Amino acid sequence: MSLTLNSIKPAHGSRVKGFRIGRGAGSGRGKTAGKGTKGQKARTGGGKKLQLKGLKQMLLGFPKTRGFKSRVPKARAISLASLETLPAGSTISVETLRAKGLMMRRDVSAKIVGSGKLSKALKVSGVQVSATAKAAIEAAGGSVS
Repeated sequence: MSLTLNSIKPAHGSRVKGFRIGRGAGSGRGKTAGKGTKGQKARTGGGKKLQLKGLKQMLLGFPKTRGFKSRVPKARAISLASLETLPAGSTISVETLRAKGLMMRRDVSAKIVGSGKLSKALKVSGVQVSATAKAAIEAAGGSVS
C-alpha cells in the first residue's frame, strides 16, 4: 500500500475526542451542560470580562520596561584629551585610571576613544583602544599592547 495523503492517520490513542456537552440526559452532561442552574454565567455571552476600573491612569504612570538590558557592564569611555593630564612616559592601565580619577570605582573596564589630541608618549596596557585613538597614541610616540 502506497503512502498517500488520504491514507495517513494518527497513531491509535494519540487523539482523544472532546466531551460533547448538552446532548441529552443520558450523556452525563445534558440539561444545563455543566453550567449550573440559571444566572448570568449560564447564559450565552454571559460572564463579566476583566475590566480596568481605575487602573488605567496608574498603568500609564509605570515606566516602560520593554526591551533588553545587558548584564555585561559597558566600558567607561575615556578621551585622549583627558590623558593629557597624565605625565609623559607613564603606563596606562585600569588601576592607574582609577587612581587618577578618570574612572569610577564601579567601572569594570575602560576604552580610550579618539576625541581630542595627544602630545605625550604613553604606554597603554589592559585597556581597550579605538582605532583612531591607537593611531594618535602611536603617532605621539607611545605604544598600545
